[in-house]
Amino acid sequence: MSLRLRPTMLSDLDWVVSVERDGANLPFITPWERPQHEGAIRFPDSRHFILEEGDALERIGFVILQGCRNPNGSVELKRLVLQPKGRGLGRSAVRQLKAMAFTQLKAHRFWLDVKALNRRAFELYRSEGFVEEGCLRESVRLAIDGADGYDSLIVMSLLDREYQARVALGLEVA
Repeated sequence: MSLRLRPTMLSDLDWVVSVERDGANLPFITPWERPQHEGAIRFPDSRHFILEEGDALERIGFVILQGCRNPNGSVELKRLVLQPKGRGLGRSAVRQLKAMAFTQLKAHRFWLDVKALNRRAFELYRSEGFVEEGCLRESVRLAIDGADGYDSLIVMSLLDREYQARVALGLEVA
């Protein structure tokens, strides 16, 4: 399985917004408006990527990183959205993003938040070395399919020395 990250172009944004609003993804993210995505493409502190798979380079998802120029070396995985689920593509993407954060962006800390209801993503991040730092209790509103309530955000991070230890153990492709 070959997975490639390429910079998002403005011509990709209708597709990005449609993937974000897909019923399979909506419960796990807080969708952005198109101008927010445009800003992430243009703003030097952000990186917006399309995930492509295989020889045909089929679009299968997108990624947003923020804090790429953070003076404290704290880079955020703001969003990772995949259209096909359960094929190991998320794990592959997370590994590429960790390598980018720590080698290209020289991050000290690579962090994210994940909705508590998104157990699949939480377990993926945990298995990839991210450590749970805390919980922002009932910090996001859920109003999907007639349900109205709140979910918590779990903050997780991986430090550069933890990443380097994983590289030394052969758990990462450096």
